[in-house]
Amino acid sequence: MSTAVILDVDTGVDDALAILFAVAHPDIDVRGITCVAGNAGLEQVVANTLRILDAAGAPDIPVAAGARRPLIEAARSASQVHGADGLGGVELAASARQATSEGAVSLMRRLLLESAEPMTLVALAPQTNLALLLRTHPEVVPHIERIVFMGGSASVGNATAVAEFNVWHDPEAAAIVLDSGVPCYMYGLDVFNHVSVPFETASSLAARTDVGGRVVGELLGNRVKAAGDYSGLIGDAGAVCAIVDPDAVHTQVLPVRVELAGHSRGQTVVDRREVPGEDLLHGIQHTTVGVEVALGVDADRMIRLFLAAVAP
Repeated sequence: MSTAVILDVDTGVDDALAILFAVAHPDIDVRGITCVAGNAGLEQVVANTLRILDAAGAPDIPVAAGARRPLIEAARSASQVHGADGLGGVELAASARQATSEGAVSLMRRLLLESAEPMTLVALAPQTNLALLLRTHPEVVPHIERIVFMGGSASVGNATAVAEFNVWHDPEAAAIVLDSGVPCYMYGLDVFNHVSVPFETASSLAARTDVGGRVVGELLGNRVKAAGDYSGLIGDAGAVCAIVDPDAVHTQVLPVRVELAGHSRGQTVVDRREVPGEDLLHGIQHTTVGVEVALGVDADRMIRLFLAAVAP
């Protein structure tokens, strides 16, 4: 049985890799894609998504535009990582596909309510669209199997010392999603930073004549470390791979909350203690929610799964 999903994306390099995998793998049934500002501005995200669907040879999947900015703060791009166009300069022809006139929240609501079975929301971006959906249309909650999101960290951050970009970009939205009552799976930096395609493999893919393989190779070639060295991370695609092969990831259900103020704003505070601390003993703990948190990954196994789907 395939898993019916709605992808929520801010299509930069790793969202593109995730879309390519999701469309290619038979165990994932992509019912719709919603777009939000994040790695790039909303219009660029929509254009990138349509072009990547072309590169994937995807069927006609509805794509909808959503939030242009976080719930409270101004939008901030990640052009220093994903380039001015969000795709690291990978050359793709303009798409003849058109985004639907239906907004992202409306499309998600309709697809969820029309589905014969609960669906999985896969959030690979700031969670603004999901927060708006859950607050505006709480009737959809029983129709959501779970929310799998790429975001957060139980260790270090990347946007700040402790905060990961997607959550940091709109912490209020992430807090709303965690508090929604929908089961959540957090695929964060603890695993994100460990799933890398070898340089030789990426270079070989980039030299292929088929559009799909070439684009995968060029996107991987754009993944760099802070020092400018190749990293080849599949990034957000790992969250979709984890749906197909959950045993490739070690997870634990742990209390998680999102910091909303101060220097730690945007941090996902993951409580990994084995015994109660002073805050619990004295009744001064913050409200937390049980989340399935990815803490370890069989990187080689996940890379094999990813490449088998996107570059057979």
